[in-house]
Amino acid sequence: MSSFFSRSTKSASSSTSSLNKLKGTDEAATNGVAKNHDIFTTPPAEASVKKKWNYDEHQLKQYTKTLMLPESDPYYPWEKRFLADPGTHPRYMRAAKWKMEDAKKRIKGTLEWRREYKPELIEPGDVSIEAESGKIILNGFDLDGRPVLYMRPGRENTEVSPRQIRHLIYHLERALDFMPPGQEQVAIIVDYKSATSQSNPSISTARKVLNILQNHYVERLGRGLVVNMPWWINAFFTGITPFLDPITRDKIRFNPKLTELCPASQLDAEFGGTNNFEFDHKTYWKTLTEFCHIASDGSRVNDKGEKWYPPAGNGIKAALEGLVPAPGAVATGHVIKSGENSPTTDEEKPSSAAEGAAAAVTAGAASAATTEKTEQEHHLQSTAATDEKTGSTGVEEGMKRMSLNRALTTAPGAPEGDVVFDHPPSAGEKAEVRQSLDQ
Repeated sequence: MSSFFSRSTKSASSSTSSLNKLKGTDEAATNGVAKNHDIFTTPPAEASVKKKWNYDEHQLKQYTKTLMLPESDPYYPWEKRFLADPGTHPRYMRAAKWKMEDAKKRIKGTLEWRREYKPELIEPGDVSIEAESGKIILNGFDLDGRPVLYMRPGRENTEVSPRQIRHLIYHLERALDFMPPGQEQVAIIVDYKSATSQSNPSISTARKVLNILQNHYVERLGRGLVVNMPWWINAFFTGITPFLDPITRDKIRFNPKLTELCPASQLDAEFGGTNNFEFDHKTYWKTLTEFCHIASDGSRVNDKGEKWYPPAGNGIKAALEGLVPAPGAVATGHVIKSGENSPTTDEEKPSSAAEGAAAAVTAGAASAATTEKTEQEHHLQSTAATDEKTGSTGVEEGMKRMSLNRALTTAPGAPEGDVVFDHPPSAGEKAEVRQSLDQ
């Protein structure tokens, strides 16, 4: 897996330090580093995945089988792909704190949401206009190998519409594509520089976004980092705090020192890094689309231009290399070459990594099916043996895992740093905040 943690051969674009730079009014290098239009699609050598989750979700898997769409449904392959991701069921179990009925309710709600939104099939042409200002940019990784999403409300360029939500979902899906094997989470940096209370999302819009992040991308947020905070942001966060899950809230940090969390080589120079990135929409969008193998209709194509259903859970790079979750995998990032677990003749071997990846969803699902019964028997036997030795129950064991996972999940710690007040709020600014909160 070392190939995933080497410096990228960079290919295209992401963010600048201000809208003035977008207009070409400031050509000077930042911190003495020359500008570039490249985006990082793989983590640097100094980044590594610190936590690989263990799995225990057999009963939930059996439940989702009863919910799946019929094979005749056009969306069936994508739903199958989502459920075949080795991390999907464990994430919902963790989010539900190992309460089975709650986990069932949550994952059922997500399946219904995905059938409506079809996040894998959002067309790049549909949301491209939203990306023109660079208000959301995917570029680089933090020190734990999480893809970094930069969000800049000050660059808002469109009116409130469902397309803004689709644009966010599109970037979340691309962040999943960027993830190296073993990583399941994303880091989000929200930069309020140049933002106003009018450009900031309303409370109602923020609630919709929170609903999607917390309920349908469960356990996906690793860090939420808020920088360059204006005075009025306190009112905004006060408005959305009641809708934040406590674990999600614990992951948010205000005005942190980003160089302690992200490698300097991939951190925007505006935040103390050495990557003096200048956003160019055409270059950025082309790189994002090509690296993730997105077709014009939102579906995927392999290197030969053929329709493709890449396996989920280990990133697009692993999928292109023909890697699939190992049968009976008990930790994220446990991958093997497609077909490696069974002997094949030279004629049967894929002729390229892309061809191997094209069959990966089917191969991964098939191999999982052949071992599922064995896994369940082993799980029951090991659980019974543990209970017999210790006298503990499955619920107690679940609580122990919950405590461990919660501690690790909330590693970023409590908010730190002071709120930035550029000036005392005027009567007009206070009125703007009240209007924003009422929307």
